[in-house]
Amino acid sequence: MTEWTPKTKLGIMVAKNEIESIHQVFETGYTIREPEIVDILIPRMIDQVIDINMVQRMTDSGRRTNFAVTIVIGNGDGIVGVGRGKAKETGVAIFKAIKAAKLNIIELKRGCGSWQCGCGESHTLPYKVVGRNGSVEVTLKPAPKGVGLAVNDVARPILHLAGISDVWGFSRGHTKTTVNYALAVFDALKKTSLMKVNESLEHNLKITTGIIGVITLRDDETKENKNKKRR
Repeated sequence: MTEWTPKTKLGIMVAKNEIESIHQVFETGYTIREPEIVDILIPRMIDQVIDINMVQRMTDSGRRTNFAVTIVIGNGDGIVGVGRGKAKETGVAIFKAIKAAKLNIIELKRGCGSWQCGCGESHTLPYKVVGRNGSVEVTLKPAPKGVGLAVNDVARPILHLAGISDVWGFSRGHTKTTVNYALAVFDALKKTSLMKVNESLEHNLKITTGIIGVITLRDDETKENKNKKRR
């Protein structure tokens, strides 16, 4: 592994240990432009391929084929990112998608927002959020503990790697478009951090932001994801 030489102000601050957590990065307001920042501050990130699509186009020299890959990364504890990459080979496209996902990471808010629950744990969303991308609209609602991820197969790995274990999901539009659906789910998770709540509501809904120190990814699930990628 080559030694990293930071090129941005944020990267220099991380290299000098002036910033020691990803939460401090978001508080500075700086945009993450170097994936090495995420590698240092969150070394345990799991990635999973959501979609691989072969794209062909005609040129003067003939037909050219590229691969477009969509990937989600997360630590299972409040940090998640989605990225896309294109290349002539799938391996290179996956590498580009992981790099893009690291540059697009967010820290979301979690809580116990279901009136049917009241367990006091940050296992679901604190409130309803709606995400959009293209023609797809995805609505995510808090669910009581034990419901699980009541969403389709595209949204499930994104929510799982984000650290959400219970949620209701509803969608409309051209939902068969995998990329648009995944980006709509990611847009909905972004909305959790945009809404401002007072201290009383934050206490009642047990709202937490970002990493709370409880990793929800199990070792067997991590191995299963790695085996899927090898296939």
